Amino acid sequence: MHLEKERIRRELDSACKDIVQLLERSLIPSANSGEEKVFYSKMRGDYYRYLAEFTKDDPDDINAPSSLDAYKFAYKHALCTLDPTHPTRLGLALNFAVYYHDIGDSPIRACFLAKHAFDEAIFAALNMSSGQALEDSLTIMQLLKDDIILWAGEIQ
Repeated sequence: MHLEKERIRRELDSACKDIVQLLERSLIPSANSGEEKVFYSKMRGDYYRYLAEFTKDDPDDINAPSSLDAYKFAYKHALCTLDPTHPTRLGLALNFAVYYHDIGDSPIRACFLAKHAFDEAIFAALNMSSGQALEDSLTIMQLLKDDIILWAGEIQ
């Protein structure tokens, strides 16, 4: 059982590293500014976060700081280029908050980021017309709300 688990972990590690390499060498540098760059940068943060989950107890882990850098870059770019209700921006906020909770061991930061994104989106959603984008946004906003409630319970 242990050998099988280790084999699967190595395969996942290799796949994540291959995806990060593709993102860093090709997709992010050639991405258009806006949604495309935010999306690929978010993915870079996500895959480094997955790698950080494998090496969380390693003091020399470079994956957690790489994930944080990728999420920060994506978030700054999203704030400048995407509306608060844009599903890619909301998905980024959700995953960045998960990073702070799971990897950064900071439910306070996770809640703050999730609540900020949720509050901005609620205010902006009042002016949105119905459609698929609104439905996608509302789904992600519900996930943000659920995580805020869950994590706030950890803080108290």
